[in-house]
Amino acid sequence: MDLRNHTDVSKFLLLGLTDDPELQPLIFCLFLSVYLVTILGNLLIVLTVSSESYLHTPMYFFLSNLSFTDICISTTTIPKMLVNIQAQNQGITYIGCLTQLGFVLCFGGFENFLLAAMAYDRYVAICHPLMYTVIMSSCFCGLLSLFSLFLSIVVALLHSLMVLRLSFCKDLEIPHFFCDLAQVLKLACSDTLINNILTYVVASLFGGIPLAGIIFSYTQIVSSVLRMPSARGKLKAFSTCGSHLSVVSLFYGTAFGVYISSAFTDTSRKTAVASVMYIVVPQMMNPFIYSLRNRDMKGALRKLIRRRPPFL
Repeated sequence: MDLRNHTDVSKFLLLGLTDDPELQPLIFCLFLSVYLVTILGNLLIVLTVSSESYLHTPMYFFLSNLSFTDICISTTTIPKMLVNIQAQNQGITYIGCLTQLGFVLCFGGFENFLLAAMAYDRYVAICHPLMYTVIMSSCFCGLLSLFSLFLSIVVALLHSLMVLRLSFCKDLEIPHFFCDLAQVLKLACSDTLINNILTYVVASLFGGIPLAGIIFSYTQIVSSVLRMPSARGKLKAFSTCGSHLSVVSLFYGTAFGVYISSAFTDTSRKTAVASVMYIVVPQMMNPFIYSLRNRDMKGALRKLIRRRPPFL
């Protein structure tokens, strides 16, 4: 077998979602539209939370962080795909591929932690309302966010450094529209046992623990809400969790769907199409979920849109 050391690898080839040239313009327009909607929608959420003082609460602090993370994930993957389609060039440099891989892992992990932090925020607000301002202080929320980002960066760097030690075969085609860790490992000719073990351990710890925290939080929330004597109080409590539950369901549901499709699908190209559901769709839908289901956000968005610049 013809082997090449990783230092000799100049670039990978991103095969994208299809090799049909007639579909490329359609995919370009579709993903450009999705990217613009994602950026504008999430940027609007960040600006709205920043501009309205009554939204300076832990829940909206984590929401603005989530929107910023969605912007970063989309910017890490979609623009390179659009450039490749426009230039009719499937190449991505070796360093560029590792950089993209690292950023996807970092921001994906950070979003995972943020969803767990938002679930904990709702748990404290509903189950311990008298202690809410003490527990969910601005200092604690900031430290929690920074610690989550730090863990995500460490995990992403660890995976990237472990990929650096690998040697790759002559065939460097990635049947994906971005550098996915699993697809990159499949191209390696050297032993990837340590990389695979690391992947499973990290997924179990840094994916399973936040998900377990979310499940625990909502188990306690449901138990607490059901004990409320007032039907109006129950409805109000559940309504504050509706948007977050929708985002959690979309994030973990699409990721689980991709895992199932990769396990039962023979072709990597179909897996690449399925991966759009977790790397593109949730980031686009999150602003709509929070703006349409949240009364405070809808009011703040109306005020922001109606506000005229001072020079007009």
